[in-house]
Order: sequence, then C-alpha cells, then structure tokens
Amino acid sequence: MKHVLLLIGMVMNVLMVSAQRTTIDFNKGWKFMLADATSYKNTDFNDAAWRRLDLPHDWSIEGRFNAANPAGNAGGALPGGVGWYRKTFSLPETGEQRRVYLQFDGIYRNSEVWINGQYLGKWPYGYTAFQYELTSYLKKGNQKNVIAVRVDNAQQPNSRWYSGSGIYRDVRLVITRQVALEHWGVFVTTPEVTRGRALVNVAATLHEAVPVPVLIVNKIYDSKGVLVAHSNARLATQERVSLQKLPVNNPELWSVDHPALYRLVTQVYAGALLTDTDTTSFGIRYFNFNAKSGFSLNGDHLKIQGVCLHHDLGALGAAFNRSAARRQLQRLKDMGCNAIRTAHNPPAAAFLDLCDEMGFLVMDESFDMWAKKKNKYDYSGDFLKWHQRDLEHMVKRDRNHPAVFIWSIGNEIREQFDSTGITLAKELVHIVKSLDTTRPVTCALSENDPAKNFIYQSKALDVVGLNYHIEAYEDFPKNFPDEKFIATENVSGLATRGHYDLPADSLRYWPPSSKFKYVPEGNADYTVSAYDNVAAYWGSTHEQTWRIIKKHDYLSGLFVWSGFDFLGEPVPYPYPARSSYYGIIDLAGFPKDVYYMYQSEWTKKTVLHIAPHWNWRKGQNVDVKIYYNNADEVELFLNGRSLGKKTKPDTAFHVLWKVPYEPGMLKAVSYKKGSRVLERTIRTAGTPARIEATVENPNIRLAANELAYITIRILDREGNLVPDAGNEVAVTTGANAEVIAMDNGYQADQEPFRAPQRKAYNGMALAIVKGLKKGTATITVTAKGMQRATVSVSIQ
Repeated sequence: MKHVLLLIGMVMNVLMVSAQRTTIDFNKGWKFMLADATSYKNTDFNDAAWRRLDLPHDWSIEGRFNAANPAGNAGGALPGGVGWYRKTFSLPETGEQRRVYLQFDGIYRNSEVWINGQYLGKWPYGYTAFQYELTSYLKKGNQKNVIAVRVDNAQQPNSRWYSGSGIYRDVRLVITRQVALEHWGVFVTTPEVTRGRALVNVAATLHEAVPVPVLIVNKIYDSKGVLVAHSNARLATQERVSLQKLPVNNPELWSVDHPALYRLVTQVYAGALLTDTDTTSFGIRYFNFNAKSGFSLNGDHLKIQGVCLHHDLGALGAAFNRSAARRQLQRLKDMGCNAIRTAHNPPAAAFLDLCDEMGFLVMDESFDMWAKKKNKYDYSGDFLKWHQRDLEHMVKRDRNHPAVFIWSIGNEIREQFDSTGITLAKELVHIVKSLDTTRPVTCALSENDPAKNFIYQSKALDVVGLNYHIEAYEDFPKNFPDEKFIATENVSGLATRGHYDLPADSLRYWPPSSKFKYVPEGNADYTVSAYDNVAAYWGSTHEQTWRIIKKHDYLSGLFVWSGFDFLGEPVPYPYPARSSYYGIIDLAGFPKDVYYMYQSEWTKKTVLHIAPHWNWRKGQNVDVKIYYNNADEVELFLNGRSLGKKTKPDTAFHVLWKVPYEPGMLKAVSYKKGSRVLERTIRTAGTPARIEATVENPNIRLAANELAYITIRILDREGNLVPDAGNEVAVTTGANAEVIAMDNGYQADQEPFRAPQRKAYNGMALAIVKGLKKGTATITVTAKGMQRATVSVSIQ
C-alpha cells in the first residue's frame, strides 16, 4: 500500500505541473512469484504472500548452478521456469481524456500481460521493446488497477548463451493527451554535415490524424543548453507527419573521442493548446565505409577497435543496471575500445544512451537465427510471424542514437547455405531501409566463400561482415571486388585470469576441431592459460588477429569475441564450467593480461605490463611476456641482474624472456632513445596476511539505483598480491546497504552469486553493494586468520 500511495502522489504532482506527456518510472513496487496458475491474472487474486521487488529483475541468476537445468551449461547451467509479476496502482482523475501506455524495454521471454483481468497480448522475443495501451481498461478516480505479467522461459534450451528470465529491463508508464506523438514518433537525421554547418531533419509523427489543425514546433539545444535552432510547421487536418529542416551553424560533431550531444524538444499544439512535448537526444556526425580506405568518421580515418558483448552483467545476470553497464564500458574505454557489437540481439535502450554519452560506435544486431533453428526451442519458431515487428521495433527505438552506425540483420544465420537466404536477406534489409536509410546494413557471415553464401548473393548488404577466417582477409578485395568490409566477429581466444601454462609460445586449439565438443585434454581445474596462446579451432589468438586487421586500410576494423567473459557457452569445457573463457576481461570485471596488449595498441597511454606472476618452483623455466608501447626497447632485471634488452618489430606486440625462476623481484624498464620511460616490478609473494579493499565508485545515488563495486585483493605482509590465494572472504555492510552479489572471475566456480561470502580466485574477489537508505555504509571484508579491510560508501 505504501508503494501505491507514493505512486499516486508522484503522478498527481507531475500532472499538476504538466498537462502534456508524463513518463513515469514504473520499476518499483512489484510482486513476484516463481510459479504458474491461471488465477494469478485475476484482479482479486490475493498476492500478499508474494515476494516484493523492484525491476529490472532476473530470477535465473538467483538460482543454483546445476547440470540438470534444461538450459545446459551453454545457457549458464541456471534454472528457467515460469514466473509472474503483479503491480497494483492508481491514477488520479484529471478531468481530461488521456491515453495511458505501459512500455517494456525487454522481457525474457514469451511474456503475456493483463490489466484488470483484460488480456493485452503476447510478445515472444526476449530482446525487443514493446508497449500496450491501457486506456480503455483502467479504473479512474484513485481506484486500484492491477497489472499481471506472465513470463514463460520454461522451454529450454532456447539460447546459445545465458539469457536470464523475467522483466529484466526498464518499465515505464506513459500518459499523453489525445493529440500526441506516436511511440518512437520522432526521427532525427543529419543528411548534410560540414565543420561550418549541419542540416538537421526532423520527422515527427502523430499517434493518429486529427480533425483539427496541428502545429509542430522543434527546438534544438546544444550540450551547454543553448538554443541553436528552431522551426515550426502546421499540419493540415488529417495529416500525421511533419517534416522540418533545421540548420545548425558550427556544429559540435559527435565522435568517439568527443561525444557531443544535442537535445531536440518537439512540441505539439492543437489549436492554441500545447498537447505534447517530447525530448530526443541526438548527435551530429557523418561517416563512410570505403572499399579501399576502410572507415572514416567526420572525414577522419578511424580503425574500428571493437568488441562483442552479450547482455548479461556478470554476477547480476541479465537484469539491466546502468551503473554496472557503465563500469563495463569504462573498462573497455580505458583499453582503447571504440565500438561495441550487441551480440546477438538488440540491447537495453539505456545501454545505447551510455554509448552515446561515452563515445562508442555500436553495431546494433537483431537476431541469432532466422527460420532455421540453432536450439530446440529458440526464436526460429516465432521468426516467420514476428520478425517484421521485432526488427521494426529495434530500428524505430534505436535510430536516433548517434552511437548506432550500422545495423546487423543476423549472426551466423543457417540460411547462408540455401536459397532462402537470398529471399530473407532482401526482406530484412528492406524492412530496415523502409525505416532508416542513413546507416548501412550488414550480416555476420560465417561462410567466407562468396560462391557458397546465399545471404551475400542476395546483394542486399551494404557492408560484408565476416566472422573469423582471418586467413581469407588478405584476399578479400579479390574475392569480394569493390565490397566494403567489417570483421563482425574475431578471435575466440581463451583464457583464465591469472593462470599460466608453460610454455607460452606454443599455440593450442581447444577444442582442436569440429570433431570434438570439448577439449580432449585440458586442465583438471577447468582453467585455460592466459598467455594468449589458446583459441577455439575456428578462431585465432588476439595477436594473430590484430596483426592482419592493423595491416590493411581496407579492413575497416574488427569486433573481438569477446570484451567480457559472459555467462554460458564455456568452451572448451563441460559442466561444471558455466561461463565463457573468451573475454579480454573476466566475469568480475578484472582485466586479463591481453587487455594490456590492446591498450598498448589502441591507446596513447604508455603501457608496460609483465606476465605472469613471480611465484614458481625454484629452477623452473618461466616465460616472461611483456606488453609495451611508446618505447624502443625493454630491459628485464631479476634480483638486480640485467637479463638483457629486447625490442619488437612492427608486426609483433610483445617481447618474451625464458627465465630460470628464483625467488625475489622481477623488474622491467622501457626506454626510448636511451631514456627511461616506465618501470614495473613484480615480487615473489608470501603467505596471505591481510585484505585490501578498494571502492571503484564510493558515491552512489539511490534514485539512480547505482551500485558500488568493491575489489578485494589478498596480500602478503609486504603488500604483494598472493597470486594463488583462494581464501574465503565475507562482506558486511551495515543497515543502510546490502551485498547483492559476489564474484571472483573463475569460470567453473559453483557458488551462487547472491551470497555475501566467496572464495577469492588467484588472489582476487569482487563484492557488489546496493544502497538501501541515505547515509554512509561501512563495508567490512574479513577472512579467517587475516587482517580485515574496511571502506566507506556514501549513499545519496
């Protein structure tokens, strides 16, 4: 009842100050039950015993890992099932006729919605946004309304990776007058851009034609809030679409290094009455793919340095959280990444907002399969009936984002191999082009022979996207004459953070071929060496791949598989492995060693990174691998003795020493023209003695549902990280915060994420803390026999 009263007050206050559009965050105050009964949809059903929670929510991540779960370890070995959500709310009487909409940004999957017992519809696909109009079914005058949502993720496997279950993205309630813009009714394009002037086109579409004249007013504000352009135009009776052109002088261009954003305010007047106001964020930029010179942004050549990302947020599962996504993107930004491929589905809308703000190009992808299935119960069964609506919703929702620079209609689609690929590719590209002609369309193709690929033979693609097969890139201009290129997916290198198998310079393919589902040999503890010398048989190492992409301008860039480890698809191992090994960064957000190879190549930051740790058996030959840049050479010292200097040619990205181990200190020094640039040291660590805890974001806001991330490191008495420490750590928070998840990055860890204690892995662990009320939370980390650590988080 408290939630209901708060919502009533909030809605009344908003409606008093705005007689136009009202958008209400509808995430709070839901009830949930992981069970199924037809009575749950009824208005008078008693849900008092149901669990209270706020959205977004993923019930699968709350379960336990189990090989018997139908999703299998490819799906994260976590449970699915059927769940119900209910929410009771009231709307005040305004004295005017209004339209009320319930908007979902994503529900996984097969969602069905009722309002006051009235069935609104079903939406099978788990990744697209949709809305229902509630107007004619609502009870007015502060009477109670009940929304019931059934989510069915019981039929599994239906995904090749971890999907999550539930209402895992944002929900909004939108209230408008009768004369208003339609959902996603404003489309902004910038067809003419120079440094001195840009032409901004605005297409504004009403919900429906009306029998009175309508005035559409557009105002553009720059990043400082200054009005820089405005125009208006009248729509005749029964017209729905307004097209206006607004010139902007000396535009601030959006780029990956300077993501300048403009704000468009669109107002609708029916006669003299202002009936709707909508705000659209957009950027002014132009770009081009060229068959010879690759990609350019705002006229400047730019190599696309991208990664693929699945939608899960590690220990949080699929439930979207803006601060968690920002953390992921910041890690990648610091590495030099400038592009994201949303593999293999549309992302959360707020994720694209972050990419706009932080400066990432985005390949926005629609489907992992068309009509031919990859899993027994996947989207292929819904594709023929639903693909047009799902693709239209993706494009309409996302087409104003300056980050989005290319659409992908699919990933490794099986229709590549028969003539239906021609027909469907043409149809899907036509759907996209009917809604947006400002961006190219690609498809991630796994068949690199043009004579065998029917999707390519459709000639519908603007840019040819190839997955893997780097051996074919040199001949791309010959095999695909005059075609534009993007490497849509590459590498599939495998690694476990902090684990090293010797030697480092022997290349291994795990599994070795398509004859093996899993690697026939491997490590008993389900680890993979982090030396960048292990890849799946279809892939290649990070260095091999970047070498060829870097070499040729016509290779516009790549998307590495993958930026982060993700839940599910734990190649090369069976259960109990339950998350992937592909990431440059592990599931907890801790960089693996190859992160620093990319940083040395993709940024101007000065890098000097030593791998591995320095705890080995005496006399053992250890391969010491060093990534560096902005220097001519590196000198390695062991306990003060020089082991010589080494340099790398342009085609190499590291230097390597084979060093007989002795305890002590290993030091690397980089030089440029004889002058010292950087120095790095690692030391032999003793036994665990104390805990170090650091907070990545010590100030969090309750209203924004921000989270604090605490990195936990196990140190010896001298402050060295103990590289094999596996001590269990426990985290307490006090009354105004709670630990909502813990992780350690180990791909075969079977402990549930939601416990407030966890074993460290290779000396590290992570705690994720949520604020409950304003104040200062004291976070204490303890472990048996060690000095505790305490940090503070300010909750605002």
